[in-house]
Amino acid sequence: MLVLPTQLTHRDATACLHMLVQGLRSQPDAVVVADATALATFDSSALAVLLECRRHAHAAGKTFGVKQLHPRLRELAALYGVGELLPATP
Repeated sequence: MLVLPTQLTHRDATACLHMLVQGLRSQPDAVVVADATALATFDSSALAVLLECRRHAHAAGKTFGVKQLHPRLRELAALYGVGELLPATP
């Protein structure tokens, strides 16, 4: 499971993406889950990071889901029309 930090804004996006992609590469499972439980401070860059993680997962032949995505971030994803690309995972 990939774990998102408590803060993911434009300033943090590149480093966070690098960390998550490294974690994704080491995941042997066919399903990659990003745990967003701790994510409290974010902007639209968080969506960009999650979508890029999804792209990397799919390129590796894996599926991607997000656990406990903050409701405001879920609303933002819906507003941008990408909500279905970040399915909720238990």
